Formats: sequence, C-alpha cells, structure tokens
Amino acid sequence: MIERDNEITSAKGKMADNKLDLALRPKTLAEYVGQADAKMNLTVSMTAAKKRKEPLEHVLFYGPPGLGKTTLANIIASEMGVSIKTTSGPAIEKQGDLASILTNLKENDILFIDEIHRLKTQIEEILYSAMEDYALDIIIGKGPAARSMRLELPRFTLIGATTKIGSLSAPLRDRFGHVYKLDFYSEEEIQQILKRSAILLEMKIEEKALTEIAQCSRRTPRIANRLLKRIRDFATVEEVSPITLKFTQKCLVTMGVDMLGLDKTDRQILLAIIEKFQGGPVGVNAIAAATSEEAETIEDLYEPYLLQIGFLDRTKRGRVVTENAYMHLEIKAPKKKNIEQKHLFN
Repeated sequence: MIERDNEITSAKGKMADNKLDLALRPKTLAEYVGQADAKMNLTVSMTAAKKRKEPLEHVLFYGPPGLGKTTLANIIASEMGVSIKTTSGPAIEKQGDLASILTNLKENDILFIDEIHRLKTQIEEILYSAMEDYALDIIIGKGPAARSMRLELPRFTLIGATTKIGSLSAPLRDRFGHVYKLDFYSEEEIQQILKRSAILLEMKIEEKALTEIAQCSRRTPRIANRLLKRIRDFATVEEVSPITLKFTQKCLVTMGVDMLGLDKTDRQILLAIIEKFQGGPVGVNAIAAATSEEAETIEDLYEPYLLQIGFLDRTKRGRVVTENAYMHLEIKAPKKKNIEQKHLFN
C-alpha cells in the first residue's frame, strides 16, 4: 500500500512539473529568446501565408533536445490562429493511426510530429501524398482484390521535429518548405530565459545566482529551467529567500552539477573512455556497454554538448577524449601521440 501511495505521489509530482514546464514556455515569437535566424524567417513566412490566406508551408526543426522545437511549433499555431494536433513518431504504429489523425484535421490546422525520424517506412510513405497533394491514398483489401482509394484532406501544415536529421529519408526531408537548425544558446540568452522563468515562478533570486545557473545549463533552456525549479525546491524546503549565489552553488553541488554543467553521467562517460579505453578512440556501443547507458541516449543527449565544449572528438575510428577534458577532470593526459586529433564528423 505504501509503495502504491509513493507511485501516486510520484505521478502527481511529474504532472505538476509538466504543468510548470508548459507555464514557462513562451507563447509568442516576441517572448521567445534566441534562434534569431529561425525567428526572422518564420515571421516573414507566417505573415506572407496569412496575407495569402494559405497554410504555412511544412516546417522541419532539427537539433539537440531541449532547444525549443516543441515550443516553436506551439508558437506557430498561436501566431497563425489555428489548432495544433501533437503526436510523435513512435506513437504512430499503424497506417490507420496516421489516417485517423489526418482526416480529423481542419483547414489550415497544424500537425506536429515529434521524433519524426522514428516513423516507420510504410507510415512515412503515406505522408508523401498528404504533404504534397493534401490527399490520402489508402489500399483496401489484399492480394488480387486490393484496390486504392484516395481521400481528400484539408490543407494543413506539418511541423516535424528531430534530433537526427540524417535519419530522415531524402523524399520526406525534401517535402518540407522550411528547414531550421536550432543551435545551442549563449549564456546571455539563457540568463534572459531564467529571468523570465524566475518572475513566472515568483522567485526572489540574485542576478549572480541566475548567472551561475546559466553557466551550468549546458546552453539548453530545458536544462536551465529544470535547474531553476530544483533550486526553488531546495529554497522552499530550507525557507531561503532571496536565493543567493552561495545557496545556488550549494544546491548545484548537491545535484552533482559542476561549473560547466556536466552531471554524473557526463563524467561517467568521459571517465569510462579514459580509464577503460585509454582515452579512445572507442565506438559508441562500447561506451554504452561500459556505462550501462543506451547508445542512442549517449548520441542524442550527452555527446552533442561534450563535442560542443571540446571535451570529446569524433574520429573515423571512434570517440576520443580531448586534453581539455583531462584538465577539467584533473587527470594527467597521456602523450599527444596517443590522442587522435582529426575532426572527422561522420
């Protein structure tokens, strides 16, 4: 019974956290911080589409997780004054699932598919005619009796989000009229986001504390807001107000987050390569086995930032820990001849 109560409490906590995440998301492009090029081009495209009374051309966002792809999709729907239907690649298991979603769309509606690179091939093929001709080709029956039937669809906008644009097939990728890469944010942009979030959360927090959180956020808004909410929890429990730099640093240490935003798993990955594979080169599957993490999780969640800050290199033979990482971890680096320096991203 106690275990069941704990599960219910945990579920309630996650629901409350999700509601907070939604509340912290900007609702308009004016509120959205960062990604200046994407914002500028989207503003022009949306204005033109509204003047022509047409749906916005299909949009594809790609980049590491937590940079605002879902938020931008919802902002586009809000700015265009239309409804948005949200799903994900893994959630669409059968052709009928996608057909049901598409036939229930209204004129100019937006369909947002997260992790679009994980769509099954046969489901992806249905999207071709839906995106180009606003029609749905369905095969009825099997064998010699099979026949094709075409259903007309309302004009809609498909917004896709992916962390792996290379995994998208060329035919699907080419059907998007707008393709935007979302980059890591600057510390100044993260600090702006944190200031807004602190106001929405009714937190009294010092400017220096916000700067510290921004430095530890891995240049990712989702992580920045998550750290801010956890520090808010510590402050609530210990009845601290305003939140100072010293208190913030104490909380970050407790959470296992260092000055560059590396957490326990980041350090575990780097140490595994150093201690078990002599600093590399080593394949991602071997790293996954050594750290008990999934290879896909390492590639999508941890590796992009480690590459970005220059702690990891990708060579044709595998991943290599750089001298910068050795210095940060306060470990003596091996001689340079043992470290590959080629930057071949494949």
